[in-house]
Amino acid sequence: MTDTRLGLTVTHRRYVPYSHAHYAGNLVDGAYALGLFGDVATEVCIRTDGDEGLFASYSDVQFRAPVRAGDVVEVTATVTRVGTRSRTIDLVARVVCRGRPDRGGSAAEVLAEPVVAVTATGTVVVPSAV
Repeated sequence: MTDTRLGLTVTHRRYVPYSHAHYAGNLVDGAYALGLFGDVATEVCIRTDGDEGLFASYSDVQFRAPVRAGDVVEVTATVTRVGTRSRTIDLVARVVCRGRPDRGGSAAEVLAEPVVAVTATGTVVVPSAV
């Protein structure tokens, strides 16, 4: 019998405020995406196990494209493995909208194709079933 938790996908979207820019070109640090991964993984745990769970580890984290202040980032988590207390989750952060300061102070656009900014695999743990 297949575990119904396998394949569960949760998606969050977040606007990246300018107050989070740390580097030239309004770049935000890579940890910003990891924080978003933690948020979406928490919802996965709530949906699969009725508990917020804890992030145990990341593997294969890849920073593929920049995330900038003014972007809208979509973060998706998909359950790929269910153990007794652990869950493996594939994570992707995509930029779906981007600020366009070259067109004006508040200009922005929806990207025709989302840009994959960060990918990772994570392991979360949840309490034992009672």
